[in-house]
Amino acid sequence: MVAIVLGLMVLSLIIWLGLLSLRGQFWRLDQQLELTTPQLKSLPKVCAVIPARNEADVLPISLRSLLLQNYDGTFNVFLVDDRSTDGTFGCAEGVAHAVDKPQQLQIISGEPLPAGWSGKLWAVEQGIQQAKTLAPDYFLLTDADIEHDVNNLRRLVAKAEQENLDLVSVMVRLRCDSPWEKFLIPAFVFFFQKLYPFRWVNHPQNPTAAAAGGSILIRRTALERIGGISSIRQALIDDCALAKAVKSTQGRIWLGLSSLTRSLRPYNSLETIWSMIARTAYTQLNYSPVLLLGTVVAMTLIYLMPPLGVIIGVILGNWLIIITGLATWLLMALAYFPIIRFYQCSPLLAFSLPAIAFLYTLMTIDSAIRHWQGRGGAWKGRVYPS
Repeated sequence: MVAIVLGLMVLSLIIWLGLLSLRGQFWRLDQQLELTTPQLKSLPKVCAVIPARNEADVLPISLRSLLLQNYDGTFNVFLVDDRSTDGTFGCAEGVAHAVDKPQQLQIISGEPLPAGWSGKLWAVEQGIQQAKTLAPDYFLLTDADIEHDVNNLRRLVAKAEQENLDLVSVMVRLRCDSPWEKFLIPAFVFFFQKLYPFRWVNHPQNPTAAAAGGSILIRRTALERIGGISSIRQALIDDCALAKAVKSTQGRIWLGLSSLTRSLRPYNSLETIWSMIARTAYTQLNYSPVLLLGTVVAMTLIYLMPPLGVIIGVILGNWLIIITGLATWLLMALAYFPIIRFYQCSPLLAFSLPAIAFLYTLMTIDSAIRHWQGRGGAWKGRVYPS
């Protein structure tokens, strides 16, 4: 018994040492967009495309922030009203008139969803087809619930132009106000960084590719090279699918954090966060029961064993197990602390990662159950088959 527990504890410690030293320093927050306010040597034409399905509650903030961007180049916004029932169309018109930018906004009434498309990507496709008539140099693909910093577009364009990038994306600052948000949202970003280390994503020779769908700037020529949005039309994790398609054609991509551009989407309860994770967690595992089992085992070994080992060590009176467990738990907390500080949460939450990981593991299992029950991928009143 003692030998087995000690062996598992040592293995968990070795894994954490490997993660911290060999996995692209994923825990560091050095890949951020807002380091400077850049000067633009050129002013490429940009068209933003916003898929909007029942978003009237957030558009007065999000659409306003987009129409008031500090960008001297030609910039137009195409909002696709994806068959909303809450007055999204009229709300968008009102926002444009309120900021005296009606000529800058074009609102498109979405067509019925065809077979083989996700709702969001079908709306994006319709917006892009309309925007292409203006022959833009870039498309800005953004969600309807994103409040853009006034210089966000300027920074994205400067990043793309200065570094000759085909796709620039930022993980916007997620809302982190309620107790459940403070407990679980920083971990969402942490796990995303661990899965897709930003340094690896941003290295042209590394095959790792990812993006964050809230704010993606992509060259028109790069989008055409991959066959347009239709090439990923069924993807539920569409942002990462788009980045993978661009990078697989030798395109250069960049992904980083944003401290100023933020999401307005509230997650005030465990249920709302649970649904967000469960919607695509099993998709991330390619709907594989083997990968699901491996994930559960790995999460248990990496995150749950250190505190369990401390408890078992106390019960057995074995100081070697206790010390090994505490050392591993401390490494885990140190890795988690930067994102906790980024979200201005209590430093003590850094030690709560095992409990958070346990909940995320349950969400992943529930995602698989929903898929098996035919309820997987549910979003905005639609359920998408795998």
